[in-house]
Amino acid sequence: MSECKLDHTPEDVQNKFEQQKDFLPDDMSSLFQSFFQEEHTQDILNEVFHLLKKFDLASEEERTERVNRLYLVLKNV
Repeated sequence: MSECKLDHTPEDVQNKFEQQKDFLPDDMSSLFQSFFQEEHTQDILNEVFHLLKKFDLASEEERTERVNRLYLVLKNV
């Protein structure tokens, strides 16, 4: 994934999640719902946004890496 210089809002992240949720593991939805109830640093918001970005177009190997990273972030914030 390339680095982006844009700062993404919580709404950006939520919209990206809505676009990609059908491609994510089912149990991740509840983690995201909890995530959206809290405030997060800009770094966390940007990271989650970019993990979700074009998730549906990623290779299976890339998806697995992103899912693992998302679990780490979502369970530890």
